[in-house]
Amino acid sequence: MAEKFKSDELMIIESARHIRDGETVFAGTGMPLVAAMYAQKSHAPHMCFVIETGSIAPQVLPVPTSVSDPKGMHRAAKLGTLREVLGCLLQRGMVDVGFLGGAQIDQFANINSTVIGDYQQPKVRFPGSGGANDIASHAKRILVICRHEKRRFPEKCAYITSPGYINGPEGRKRAGIKNDHPDITVVTDLAVMAVDKSTGKLQVFKLMPGVSFEQVQANTGFPITASPNMTTVDLPTEENLRILHQEVDPEGEYLGKED
Repeated sequence: MAEKFKSDELMIIESARHIRDGETVFAGTGMPLVAAMYAQKSHAPHMCFVIETGSIAPQVLPVPTSVSDPKGMHRAAKLGTLREVLGCLLQRGMVDVGFLGGAQIDQFANINSTVIGDYQQPKVRFPGSGGANDIASHAKRILVICRHEKRRFPEKCAYITSPGYINGPEGRKRAGIKNDHPDITVVTDLAVMAVDKSTGKLQVFKLMPGVSFEQVQANTGFPITASPNMTTVDLPTEENLRILHQEVDPEGEYLGKED
């Protein structure tokens, strides 16, 4: 096991562990792209990578800086369009994992990437949905990665861009979403949380090494429970970190240069 690692490195490695070889993964920009690419270059070489701008099954070169970066199109099986990846793949139920980030995530795993404050005169305006709402509505499983801060985990999102369980265990069903009870997992630099389908709320299933449940609660804006089977995330190996820094992000675009 590695003796030294950064919390962001383990957060990316742990989220990638939730991707299985052979699955079709629709990844959003930023950390989801980095983690999905790490999965492809480590334990999931047969993962089918889908990028919002239309690239299907590329052999991604060092991590793209956006979904439009040509590095995300290298040797793609198809350079399609928004219609083909959102309509012909995602909305037909052919995506196993939808992988997202988010500015705010609430107790029901709803995601806000649109606005804080009044919609017309907001305090903060975020990039918006892009394909995030489609991904959260139609992917078989939903995986979310973000840093764990109290302001990022309010009791209720100021705006729901992408639905989690909306307002309870039957919230998606009442809203008419066909995939009404998906697995939703949120990986942060403090913990791994997943939706308890009996309540529709997030629950802590794993703690990052050296982190206490009390630290997670103190950095969460709503009361959160611990699973009776709560465990600790496995440490990374030196090989895990080598792949991350030398094959996924050699220029340090997301992770910075190695010490």
